[in-house]
Amino acid sequence: MNSTAVLSAKPIKEHHQGIATILAFALLPLSGFATDIYIPSLPSMAGQLQVSNIQVQMTLTLFLISYGVTQLFIGSLLDSFGRYHIALWSLILFAAASFVIALTHNIWVIYLMRIVHGITVGGVIVAKRAYFIDLFSGEKLKGYLSMFSIIWSTGPIVAPFIGGYLETAFGWKSNFYFLGGFAAVLALLDYVYSGETLQNISAFKLKSIAKTYATMFSTVSFTIGLIMIGLAYSMVMIYNMTGPFIIEHKFHQSPVVAGYSSLILGLAWMTGGIIGKATINKPFMGRMAVNITIQVVLSILMLITIRYVSGIAVMILFAFLIHVAAGFTFNNFFTYCLSLFPKNGGVASGLSGGVNYVIVSVMSYSIVAALPAKDATNLGWSYLLLIIASVLAMFVLKLKKA
Repeated sequence: MNSTAVLSAKPIKEHHQGIATILAFALLPLSGFATDIYIPSLPSMAGQLQVSNIQVQMTLTLFLISYGVTQLFIGSLLDSFGRYHIALWSLILFAAASFVIALTHNIWVIYLMRIVHGITVGGVIVAKRAYFIDLFSGEKLKGYLSMFSIIWSTGPIVAPFIGGYLETAFGWKSNFYFLGGFAAVLALLDYVYSGETLQNISAFKLKSIAKTYATMFSTVSFTIGLIMIGLAYSMVMIYNMTGPFIIEHKFHQSPVVAGYSSLILGLAWMTGGIIGKATINKPFMGRMAVNITIQVVLSILMLITIRYVSGIAVMILFAFLIHVAAGFTFNNFFTYCLSLFPKNGGVASGLSGGVNYVIVSVMSYSIVAALPAKDATNLGWSYLLLIIASVLAMFVLKLKKA
């Protein structure tokens, strides 16, 4: 596909723009659905596939790595070859991979399909984030960007709730049948109502692309912002990888309870995003300093409290409060990073998401390997490690701004 092909692709119709915008928002939580819907099924998958906990947790890690790496490079393709066809075919392939997972009992096939999931979700999400940058500007764009983490959080809220019931009623495979059907329906709607939105075509020249990437990474505040985004979401992913095992094995609760717990923490993330949007005009460094201080206090209190009071309610209470603060961090820094380079919306969107997930995949898997899904104490230490790293990143950012 060349620039001529992009220009001749089906343009978005003005009277369809409202529906297309709703569809773009509806697709933003796809990455959350792709991970969170089968979170309550992780223990069941490990048992039925006859693999270890860490092996089934690897299905999450492989998705995160492929999703993150894809976003690092997909932005330049989207800026050169358009958004519409890449997003549409990615949705179709995602649906196909979901059905393959539901039909196999081979963990290696699942690993491969989860990599396909990561690549295709990367294409969809970055294209839809760029959609907003293509069509909107000024305060309207800033408002939409600040809504991204709020809309995204509907995935972690709704998906585990659905997944817990699907697991209990039909088993773990039903989660992937659901994902396949969901993606197929949205692909059909996207084909009917969406269209090409790319207005400024960038020539696909590796030298020029490398220069753009170098400019972005050399902007210290942008790089620190990416690190903060990754550390914030790592808190969510570490819970996703360990929480169901703690709830179902340590506290002897059902997958439905694990699903409800994840739903509650999804609400926490959304709450943090809403607070971030509501305070977007407050001094940036001041509100972030307060937020990080609250996280430090909460993580220390969690470790002290669970030594004397053990139970699922205590664990979820502290996790909820920490995830609210993490959602606040994510919302503020994600909005900031995306708004820095409006002329390279695809690349900025790709890097913001890609570096985030690379950091998340490395941090979450490393911490879970060092602090296995044994009890709430290990979860508390995992949070504290990530929060200390956030404090260090904020200190560097403050020195840069001073």
